[in-house]
Amino acid sequence: MSARFTTVLEGLEVMMGLGIHPSELAAAQRVIVSVRMDVVYPTPPNEDRIDAVLDYDFVRTGIHALVAERHFHLQETLCEAIAALCLSDSRVERVTVRTSKPDIYPDAAVGCEIVRER
Repeated sequence: MSARFTTVLEGLEVMMGLGIHPSELAAAQRVIVSVRMDVVYPTPPNEDRIDAVLDYDFVRTGIHALVAERHFHLQETLCEAIAALCLSDSRVERVTVRTSKPDIYPDAAVGCEIVRER
């Protein structure tokens, strides 16, 4: 009997190059990233060990590496890159990625959310 879990990385704050406007091209800005992964295991984990489940450290580390290696013009392409990272683990069947730029407007954040499946 397979087991389904949702693994969440919520509210990861990164400083990164993101955007198309001159001010966004000139300096890093704060971006908030949240990821929800639907993960399927062959059986429910019966041992209390990290190697029995998806270790979300790889997602956090991978996001930090993605944002360090390049400037993204669009939140959409950033979301796609993060989704591909998550789906690189074969146990992840579905991923929801949300990004938000909280400092663009004084009264609202702007963001993007995508859902990708195998």
